[in-house]
Formats: sequence, C-alpha cells, structure tokens
Amino acid sequence: MELPLASWARQLQPSAIQDMLQNITKPGILSLALGLPAAELFPTQGMAEAAARVLADQASALQYGASLLPLREQVVALMARRGVRCEPDQIFLTTGGQQGMSLLARLMLEPGQPVMMEDRIYSGFQQVLEPFQPRRVVVRTDPRTGIDVDAVEERLRAGEKPAFLYAMSDAHNPLGVSLAQRQRERLAALAREYRMPIIEDDAYGFLQYEEQSLAPIRGHEDRWVFYVGSFSKILAPALRVGWLVVPREMIPRLATMKESSDIDTTTFTMRMINAFLASGQFETHLERLRGAYRERRDAMLRALEAHMPRGTVWARPSAGMFVWVELPEGADTLKLLAKSLELEKVAYLPGQAFSVPGGRSAANGMRLNFSNCEPARIEEGVARLGRVLQRG
Repeated sequence: MELPLASWARQLQPSAIQDMLQNITKPGILSLALGLPAAELFPTQGMAEAAARVLADQASALQYGASLLPLREQVVALMARRGVRCEPDQIFLTTGGQQGMSLLARLMLEPGQPVMMEDRIYSGFQQVLEPFQPRRVVVRTDPRTGIDVDAVEERLRAGEKPAFLYAMSDAHNPLGVSLAQRQRERLAALAREYRMPIIEDDAYGFLQYEEQSLAPIRGHEDRWVFYVGSFSKILAPALRVGWLVVPREMIPRLATMKESSDIDTTTFTMRMINAFLASGQFETHLERLRGAYRERRDAMLRALEAHMPRGTVWARPSAGMFVWVELPEGADTLKLLAKSLELEKVAYLPGQAFSVPGGRSAANGMRLNFSNCEPARIEEGVARLGRVLQRG
C-alpha cells in the first residue's frame, strides 16, 4: 500500500551528502568529501570542564528552558568581532544553523513563491526549500568573484519580488569564494531599496586565513539582512547550537515555531558553550583552528598544483573548509566518482550535488574538503584523485 505522503515528500530523494556518508564508512576510503571539522581539534578538555561546572552549579541545565540570555550576550560579542552591531534581544538561539535557515524559510515563504539564489548553493538549503516547492530565480555565480550582483539587480529592476535571497558572503559552500567589499555593500543596498530579505549563511565566517576580514552583509544592513551563525564549525557539530541575528519583532514568532519543532532541546549544550566562552579559552582555540586549517588549505593547494591534469582550475579560498575544482567542459565528476572510489578509494562531492534547477550545469565541478585531514593525508588523497583524472 502506498504511504499517505504529501506531494512534495513523494519526490524526496537522498541527498548526495547522505549517499556519501555511506561511501566514506567503507574500509580504506580517504575522504575529501564532507564538510567535517577536525575532531582532533575539538576543545574537549575545555568543554569537559565547562560541562562539569554547569552540572555542578546549574541543576536546571538538564531541564526545559527558555533562551539563555548570557549566551545571547556572548553572541553579541562574537558578532562585534565580525563587524556586526546588535543587541541580545536581536539574537535567537537555534538547534544549529540548519534549523535557523529552516525557521526563517517557514516564517517568510509561501508555497510556490519565488526565491532568489545562485546557480551553485549549499545542498542543505535546497532541502529546506523542498516543502514549499518555490519558483527558483537563479543568478550566476563564479568561483573567483561569487554572486553576480548585476544579475540580482537586473532581476529586481525587471519586477521580480522574491521572498528572499539566499547568500553566503564568506567561504561560500561549495565554491569557497568570499565576496568583495563592494559586492556586500551593493547587496545590502539592494535589500533596502527593494525591501528584499537576505538570508545570510555565515557558517564559516570565523574561519578566516588572511590578515584582514570583511564584515558580512549584515554589517551593512540591519533591517533586511537575517544572519545565520553556528558553533558547529568553530566548536563542534554535535553541540547543535546556532543563532540568528534578526529584527527583534521577529523573535516571538521564531520562538513559537521553534517550540513546535523541538521545545528548546539544546538547553544543556547552550549552557556548556556559554561556560566555555566565559572561561576565556575561545580566542586561543579559534587561533589554533585557523592555524591548522590554513596549513591544510595550503597543503591542498600545493597538492592540486602537483597532481591535477592540465586544464583543471581552482581558486584559493581565504576562509572556510573547501576548494572548488573544475575540470574541462564535458567532464562528469559524478561518473568519475565511481571510478575514484573503486580504483583509488578517494571520495569527493561532485558538482551536481550543488546544482540548482534552472541554473547552469556543475557536472565538471567537485568540492574538496581540507579541514578533516592532516596535510600528509591531503597530499595522498589529491595524488590518488589526480591518478583517476589522468586516466579519465
């Protein structure tokens, strides 16, 4: 008997990332695929001490609870480091950044409404949109320069009224690109002029590897840009804590929606994170992360230079966890993945995982992760991948 599913749910297929989770657990697979932080760099000692303090001093930490004001105050201080001014009553704590995006979409999007997005985007955001079956308004993006802001403006001037634009200003997933100052300012100005909300996903914004970083789009517009942050990449994914920076009048509606989803299930880890931040260890931890990931990024770039076949191109990311690699036109990285796993036991995510219906094909692209392997393993993995590509 057919299950009584909603029409959109009948069309659901496992994501490329879900499929990849199955592949990388096979014996001997060297994975450059998933966006995993390095487990050996988790601040386990500091988090254990924070957890012990919380359990000793706050019995209510294991109880249902309201949004934690001290952690929201800590987030305000973190946002100031990113060049964003805000107040605690503009911070909404979430069960990871993914829930934050989901709540914003549920709050703003009617079924069938248009949503503006780049033609290569994070696959998890596409999953957020599925229940609404939106009309996708797709604009071009580039691995070196990012979203085509001229195209955004042209669509808006032509009369498009999207429910929102989804954008990443730093360490784009999957392209790794960070936007120039002028692009950030222009997107903020377009959001104001056309009253178009922007959901700004900043999952990797604290992982900067250059001397100077730029404020996110939210730093240029505090009314129409809704910022999504996460502790997953800078502390640990299993903590499942993120945050939104939004106009304060949105907070009660978000709280009602979140209650219907999970009844604030991360009460304990929110208090644990707050205790860790209050201990003063975060700055040292973040610098350690940046140093290690910078070394791993550079190792991947050297390996690509040494092992990729002629005609392959890539860009040098200034932040984040990924390098986007493009093979010559006509290549199919999804088909090559099967060979890569069989012949060299190395995994990556093919470009099709990030393609958007109505946009250009990304069949010749692949996303490589450098955060989850030490430099020697990165060199080995890219060398294996190079052998696969040389065979064709």
